[in-house]
Amino acid sequence: MRKLWAEFKAVAIGGNVLDLALGFIIGTAFATLIQSFVSHVFLQLIAAIIGKRNFDDVVVPIEGTNLEVGAFLNDLLQFVLLAVALFFVVKFITWLGVERGRSLAVQTCPYCLDRVPRGAYICRSCAQPLVDELPPLTEAARRLAEREARKWPSMPLRQRRKDVPDDAEQPET
Repeated sequence: MRKLWAEFKAVAIGGNVLDLALGFIIGTAFATLIQSFVSHVFLQLIAAIIGKRNFDDVVVPIEGTNLEVGAFLNDLLQFVLLAVALFFVVKFITWLGVERGRSLAVQTCPYCLDRVPRGAYICRSCAQPLVDELPPLTEAARRLAEREARKWPSMPLRQRRKDVPDDAEQPET
């Protein structure tokens, strides 16, 4: 029973589930923000230019039935404006540098066909080497530091105490 409980906790409270939940919440809030921008700014701007608030009154009568073409045009216009707004927001966020930490260049692992970052030495899925000869750990760390230095401006980081080994427990304050 304890093993089952431990497995449940690992899945329910694990890092991936929390990351997914937080991403979903932030994504929902972001979608609401973009939707509000499109509805209250973009569509109002279109209404001011065209002179009509919406196209709801545009109908096509066919054999006693009214096709509500205007409602469809409203939804189509809202979708297109939402896509345009989202495009510009993503471009702005990328311009600010938020995406710099993520590698957009990928390669396909010839063993498992998973997509891995272009500079990877070993596939993260199947653990097969992707280069003929693996560099020593110090060389790989140096190359990584060079790549990161090109991506991010240098920022002062908190220095670790050198007299305390990594696996030693830190005293609680």
